[in-house]
Amino acid sequence: MIKILFVCHGNICRSTMAESVMTHLVKQRHLDHQFQIASAATSREEIGNSPHYGTVNKLCSVGIPVVPHRAVQMTRADYDKYDYLIGMDDANIRNMTRIAGGDPENKIHRLLEYAGSSRAIADPWYTGEFDVTYDDVLEGCEAFLDYLTTS
Repeated sequence: MIKILFVCHGNICRSTMAESVMTHLVKQRHLDHQFQIASAATSREEIGNSPHYGTVNKLCSVGIPVVPHRAVQMTRADYDKYDYLIGMDDANIRNMTRIAGGDPENKIHRLLEYAGSSRAIADPWYTGEFDVTYDDVLEGCEAFLDYLTTS
């Protein structure tokens, strides 16, 4: 079982979108029995809140079901629980590493690294551009899933 935790600042936009997209992709490939996929925040600001309506609207518009979700905060224990902790930008990576107490097993990565890019996932909280975020998330999740299934 491959265990993945997607992480962003609030866990209502980017990381929940990535969780839903990755869940959809593994189901399409009939690999869902091989994966455990979740998401979390580095902050406490949105704890308990459901996914942002922009994330929900975008995913619905492309036919991807939104996973049932309420925002939670990443914990130190998550580092041991998950095989991959995937952040959306450099600030997420710094905060994830701080929460985890380091990254001795090299489990913490940015999503677009798997697509060969140093770009951050666009943050729609500030831009309102959920289409751009979706394109980034889809590119990253497809490349990440290819990495996981061909490595």
